[in-house]
Amino acid sequence: MERRAFRTSGFAVLAGLVLLGAVLAVVTTSMGTTAQTAAAVAWIVITLFVFTGFAVINPNEARVVQFLGRYVGSVDRAGFQWLLPFTSKQSISLRVRNFETAKLKVNDADGNPVEIAAVVVYKVIDTAKAAFSVDHYEQYVAIQSEAAVRHLATTHPYDAHDEGRTSLRDGAEVAAELTVELSDRTTLAGVEVLEARITHLAYAPEIAQAMLVRQQATQVVAARTQIVAGAVGMVQLALTRLREENVVELDEERKAQMVSNLLVVLCGDRATQPVINTGSLYG
Repeated sequence: MERRAFRTSGFAVLAGLVLLGAVLAVVTTSMGTTAQTAAAVAWIVITLFVFTGFAVINPNEARVVQFLGRYVGSVDRAGFQWLLPFTSKQSISLRVRNFETAKLKVNDADGNPVEIAAVVVYKVIDTAKAAFSVDHYEQYVAIQSEAAVRHLATTHPYDAHDEGRTSLRDGAEVAAELTVELSDRTTLAGVEVLEARITHLAYAPEIAQAMLVRQQATQVVAARTQIVAGAVGMVQLALTRLREENVVELDEERKAQMVSNLLVVLCGDRATQPVINTGSLYG
């Protein structure tokens, strides 16, 4: 788990080195050459030792500190810092990152081949896990993202023809599900997934035309269903008003004829041509 490493201001340590050099120079002024040489050598050795601990940390950046292969801690405070000397310091970005997966070809829940791609937004929240739990956390997130997108595509259909069934075209629900799955997959690498959303979704080229015809047919049927439901309601309203206001008395045969004419007018997809009957319905 991530923990804080020792750190202090680099400027304070640098000032201490300068002060130490000045003190040694003053103290050894009255001494012999040998003492001055020894003091100079000591100051140089101390300086070299101290300089191995200096590090410049940029905003939204962390340093994972190791000493002889042992994890010492992490430092994420920006500025000129002094860390433990003779330690290795691995830089890890804490910035928000995003990348888009390649267009993947996979079969959906109904067995139809589809092309799908997604964009993933993430950031590192545990530098120790990001550095030591996986080899390369960026590559790990990319591979897990493709795996999650493939799994998502196989568990949902492109189009939901049944009510209550989530399809890949239900953007908000699918994005939330993908984000949760990716978060579970990338926790091991110390990564937090902020958002995952599908950016490309289409049928594979070999079935695209056939599925387009199917979609059009489905839309036509749905539209016709609405038209018929509305037409029946209008016919019922017309018959009810005629009966309530005593406009005309209609027997069953005339009602049937009226209903037939109204449905033809209301449900037809072409303009109707009126036919004037100058005689009797029974003549």
